[in-house]
Amino acid sequence: MADAVSIFMAIGLSEQKAKETLKNEALSSTLKKAIEQAQGLLGSASIDKTAGTLLYNMVTRLKDSNRLSFLTEYIITRKITSELQLSAALDFLKNHPQENLDRLEFEAACGVGVVVTPEQIEDAVELIIRKHKDQLLAERYRFNMGILMGEARTALKWADGKIVKNEVDMQVCGTCSNQSKSLCISVCMCTEIFCCFSGEANTEGKSLMEQLRGEALKFHKTGENYKTEGYVVTPNTMTLLKKHLEETGGQVRTRFPPEPNGILHIGHAKAINFNFGFAKANNGICFLRYDDTNPEKEEEKYFTAIREMVEWLGYKPYAVTHASDNFQLLYDLAVDLIRRGHAYVCHQRGEELKGHNVPPSPWRERPVEESLLLFDRMRKGMFAEGEVTLRMKMVMEDGKMDPVAYRIKYTPHHRTGDTWCIYPTYDYTHCLCDSIENITHSLCTKEFQSRRSSYFWLCNALDVYCPVQWEYGRLNLTYTVVSKRKIIKLVETAIVRDWDDPRLFTLTALRRRGFPPQAINNFCARVGVTVAQTTMEPHLLEACVREVLNDTAPRVMAVLEPLKVTITNLPTNAQKEVRVPDFPANEAKGSHVVPFSKTIFIEQSDFREVMEKGYKRLTPDQPVGLRHAGYVISVQRVIKDGCGNVCELEVSCASSDSVEKPKAFIQWVSDPLQCEVRLYERLFLHKNPEDPAEVPAGFLRDINPYSITVIESASVDRSVGKAKVFDKFQFERVGYFSVDPDSTSEKLVFNRTVMLKEDPGKI
Repeated sequence: MADAVSIFMAIGLSEQKAKETLKNEALSSTLKKAIEQAQGLLGSASIDKTAGTLLYNMVTRLKDSNRLSFLTEYIITRKITSELQLSAALDFLKNHPQENLDRLEFEAACGVGVVVTPEQIEDAVELIIRKHKDQLLAERYRFNMGILMGEARTALKWADGKIVKNEVDMQVCGTCSNQSKSLCISVCMCTEIFCCFSGEANTEGKSLMEQLRGEALKFHKTGENYKTEGYVVTPNTMTLLKKHLEETGGQVRTRFPPEPNGILHIGHAKAINFNFGFAKANNGICFLRYDDTNPEKEEEKYFTAIREMVEWLGYKPYAVTHASDNFQLLYDLAVDLIRRGHAYVCHQRGEELKGHNVPPSPWRERPVEESLLLFDRMRKGMFAEGEVTLRMKMVMEDGKMDPVAYRIKYTPHHRTGDTWCIYPTYDYTHCLCDSIENITHSLCTKEFQSRRSSYFWLCNALDVYCPVQWEYGRLNLTYTVVSKRKIIKLVETAIVRDWDDPRLFTLTALRRRGFPPQAINNFCARVGVTVAQTTMEPHLLEACVREVLNDTAPRVMAVLEPLKVTITNLPTNAQKEVRVPDFPANEAKGSHVVPFSKTIFIEQSDFREVMEKGYKRLTPDQPVGLRHAGYVISVQRVIKDGCGNVCELEVSCASSDSVEKPKAFIQWVSDPLQCEVRLYERLFLHKNPEDPAEVPAGFLRDINPYSITVIESASVDRSVGKAKVFDKFQFERVGYFSVDPDSTSEKLVFNRTVMLKEDPGKI
């Protein structure tokens, strides 16, 4: 096995993917054959990662194994070099099953030999942008970037998608160069989001409700389940659907079904928005249903945190339910399944049931009465854990045979205590709970597509109402991990404090860092409801955060590394109040008052003893303005400590009306509050810390040593003195900050949520 893993990793597969591939005997055998053929063509054992990835994708999708050597040759000789060409090749072969292919026709169909030059890409993109220039500049970042990308891909069918995207980015920014910088950044960000859709219908510029309302997603109408592709119609289907419509009144019903064994993360935010949002957009209802069928891993704190996060994102469940609410009914249905001849008690051990090549059970055809008796004995606790299971007689889409329906666990359940010692599995429970709750649209992530046939099979085998399962792509972020097991490792090794450490991307961590729920929902809307898995950069989420905080976070002045400044031409007891607008762009939204006296504090970085080219703030030869105060200060004397470090400035001040306008204005504080400030950076150094090819030593060895900086003696103006936990502010010229739960009545603690868009050194 180790040799096979090495062979698969040598063509670019991760260790995990290589091991998963080995579980599928047919797939791994075909892949080995393709690798051997490729090595024969190359005359070498070395296959580059690009070709290796194409070989793997070809093997997983190729229906006719007789075409294996044919396609392998095209990949290794670099006639097929992209996923786009491979897809076209596979489609051609599917539609031309005859043995003797017209190679010229095949090569024309999949772009063999087509070269798209950079000049052609540049010219095509230029024409497209010129066509939409007026609308682009008028709508700014709300412009539907899918129009540009869609037309570019149509005009440049065989061009490298990344190069096309980069050219669109560059020309959009060039077009916007005479407009604001933020427009350029925002439009390029939208382009990047669109490119993650892999050619799917673009959602840019649409609200989540617009994306989910009515027929926008092409879902079935309530009661018309039978019109869905793959839905199995039985003689009783229409009767069951009629009864379902009578009970629901034709109302859309969805559910969000998390396992209460961990904290929700950013990927769950998409699931919450999709399930609750689809119901809301279509005047329906959504259940929060805990899939609490594994008492070994479930804790009360997770139940509480999950509901809290759902409501924090702005959604109210129609009802909070539990799979355990139905334990008796699920058991009764299992008995019925046995009676119908669709399930049996099996004595194969857990290790024998792992993987895709499980040997057939010798107990598959045991008599119904015998299975009923043994299942009753399982219920009464007469077997040891792992000794027996109840299995369903069916084959799943991924080839897995006879999935387990019930297993034994002698662990008290948080709700039912010791009442049960057998617990249903996801494959058994999920569809039946959906049926019991009359769910119309069972929305789940793409990895559950292989369970769709078992979902339909079980409902039909028991002759109960069968909902429709729809799959969508997962949302992932780079530079992080969201696996429960890996987060626990981070906590256990004290790399992070807990599940809500602001460097993580759990929802509790994002809340603690200061991310507004509206920003997370906006991010999910921008990503859109896609079938393909989307992997996004954190800065795209942070851009959504800035947009919300720019409108909602009041401005205050703070100094993270204070430098004392004494204004020599003010009296010792000089004291005045300065009114500072909470939102300078809209002063009608309120203001607060801060003191101004002979002694103030500025940022150490806002003073340089030696003038440098381009530096606009305070130097011995260059004055600077004080924001909101109406004064300009000029250095009179620089005071240093015994180590030669500047520790104080003596300055004079003049009314800003009486002197030439300075090149810059800086923030300051007087008689401030002392606070602690925590500055966060990415937790991991590499984009994909879980990928062995990128981080061979494992994710625990990829920690950024500078992911947190704690400043214990920062200064902030007194207007924030009564701030509550999670209150958010913009520290002028510094960034957006949120009050941390570690704050006390004696000392506030602030977490930096995100930096400002602008580089504060250039303001």
